[in-house]
Amino acid sequence: MNFHPISSDFFQQGTINLAKNLIGQYIVHQHPSGLMVAKIIETEAYMGPEDRAAHSFGNRRTKRTEVMFGEAGLVYTYQMHTHTLMNIVSGPVGKPEAVLLRAGEPIEGLDLMQQFRGTTPMKNWTNGPGKLAKALGVGMSYYGHHWAEEPLFISPGPGCKELEIGPRVGIQNSGEAVHYPYRFSEKAHPMVSKYR
Repeated sequence: MNFHPISSDFFQQGTINLAKNLIGQYIVHQHPSGLMVAKIIETEAYMGPEDRAAHSFGNRRTKRTEVMFGEAGLVYTYQMHTHTLMNIVSGPVGKPEAVLLRAGEPIEGLDLMQQFRGTTPMKNWTNGPGKLAKALGVGMSYYGHHWAEEPLFISPGPGCKELEIGPRVGIQNSGEAVHYPYRFSEKAHPMVSKYR
């Protein structure tokens, strides 16, 4: 398969549309140890200042969230426990919104992914945001990188056959935002994260 960075224009479509249209595209990492590719099968949208679940709720501007105020398409990585989570900055400059890359389907570089994730069954390598980043060998060093540039980029994929929409997970302390239908996934895909 031929993988190439998607046009930077792809990221200029609004956060909800971007979260939906990322389903079925590829994450490609040209890691020093080899090429790894995963098809995106699950995302979550975070709508910035008005979204209690967003790190940038109320226009909170910190060292961690600074990149979210930049242009759409930048990489927003952050640490949760021992995991790195990958996000795509979205929305207009100055309005800190983002899309979390929540789960993927391994496509290429399976031996390397298995090495990074250990001996768990393949269906569990990438079925969560921390697992996905670890399987692809992505760490905090990509903070502020652009998703339309090598060596870590989004590449055009086959798209999504049927989209499933529901509430986000893992945001219990965010008031009414816990119910927003901002989670998107490829319906019935076995590698969608298991948290319901």
